[in-house]
Amino acid sequence: MEWADALKEVRVVESAGAAGKIAGVEYDSRRVGRGAAFVAMRGGTTDGNRYIGAAIAQGAAAIVTDSHEAYAKLRREHPEIATALVEHGRRALAELSAAVLGHPERQLALSAVTGTNGKTTTAYLLEQMLRSVKRRTVMIGTIETRVGDDVRESPHTTPESRDTLEIFADGVRVGATEAVMEMSSHALDQERVWGMPVDVAIFTNLTQDHLDYHGTMKAYAEAKARLFEGVGTPPPRVAVLNADDPSIESFARAARHSQCMTYSAERRGQFRAERILLAAGHTSFRFVTEAGAVEMESPLTGRVNVSNLLAASCAALARGLSLDQISAAAQRLQPVPGRFQVVPGSAEAGFTVVVDYAHTDDALRNLIALARELAAERGGRVITLFGCGGDRDRGKRPRMGQAAADGSNLVVLTSDNPRSEDPMAIIAEALAGVRKTTVECIIEPNRAAAIKQAIRAAHIGDIVLLAGKGHEKVQIVRDRAVPFDDVKVAAGILRELH
Repeated sequence: MEWADALKEVRVVESAGAAGKIAGVEYDSRRVGRGAAFVAMRGGTTDGNRYIGAAIAQGAAAIVTDSHEAYAKLRREHPEIATALVEHGRRALAELSAAVLGHPERQLALSAVTGTNGKTTTAYLLEQMLRSVKRRTVMIGTIETRVGDDVRESPHTTPESRDTLEIFADGVRVGATEAVMEMSSHALDQERVWGMPVDVAIFTNLTQDHLDYHGTMKAYAEAKARLFEGVGTPPPRVAVLNADDPSIESFARAARHSQCMTYSAERRGQFRAERILLAAGHTSFRFVTEAGAVEMESPLTGRVNVSNLLAASCAALARGLSLDQISAAAQRLQPVPGRFQVVPGSAEAGFTVVVDYAHTDDALRNLIALARELAAERGGRVITLFGCGGDRDRGKRPRMGQAAADGSNLVVLTSDNPRSEDPMAIIAEALAGVRKTTVECIIEPNRAAAIKQAIRAAHIGDIVLLAGKGHEKVQIVRDRAVPFDDVKVAAGILRELH
């Protein structure tokens, strides 16, 4: 695309110089190729304007900057480079990327999910439902990114706009008509999803998390609510809201310009689950809607997945699937990796070892409640292993400790992703919550050793929960990502026992 044409779609304060055809758009100077436009923007941890020189050395044909100082310097030192000054770097990145890539976001019907817990599962289920009726899809989420049948690694829950739009463009090229993505509070607040027209927006729940970034629950909620107000776009056509969540009213206000669909596992919403039956590896309920009812059966486990399935089903209805199509799809749903994932070899041991991503107090309570229900059928106990992430919301650590202890017979407190913090300091803060109860607690900062202790403590009929990391394949220690997979570690320990 010609630079002059692309620039017409960007909100520019001032521009100078000329460039021909733009080969691409980059915000990382290391990825700049000859003829690319480099968007230099200020971020939370670094300032992209520091890397303008590197981008020029790599062959950048044009520079977009959100710094008056950088713009003035460019005009003095590099008058041959096409330059644009913008007020909002991230907005400019989205606008320029969309223009250069041919606006793929306008060619896909986008369903977006936000919430503290359940985003990944809901997105995963909805994408499967859409695929069940032969729609070609793009999915962007915590665990993986899918472009049609191509599965890619997801480095972030919600990428920068340029990367999302590139994925969308790949999807359009293979015939995709639908997109499903998780939208984190960070991405909404930082406007990484600027200009993405959302057709169906889904809210799962709101509990304490990420206060290290947002500061207060009010700011956290407001960031998530931006999805329903529109981020540089009109509000979503449809808003799917969890009527069982205490914050439903504030999200309904944010979604007042959308058609609202409220769902409930407790008979509160327009779209309800009734006659719920739960078992390990099986969930059934009657899905009651304003247009009729249908029986739902799925291989998912637990009440929390009733809520996730309701959210996905409402979104599928909004995207034009029939009740019968949704019911048929539910029977063939595949569980999400790292969400109540049973470790191979558990059955032979006589007890069950489960890996789950639960990393908030609310998620832990839900996970442990499910485990207690299943363990009670066999007269077993619940053993919960967990840790808290470093450089993240410290306020939730004692809450997580108490949540783990309240529902468990034994707690094993260990390390999660300590990052730059001392693992024992993190453990001490979580231990304060555990000590509000009388439950026995084993402290072992080495996660592999802790998993071994938890499994060796199990008796026939018990359920061992390995919480916090779920699908993750590394443990982040200081500035290193060390290979670590809860499922593989636990499976290896189970083999040793037999």
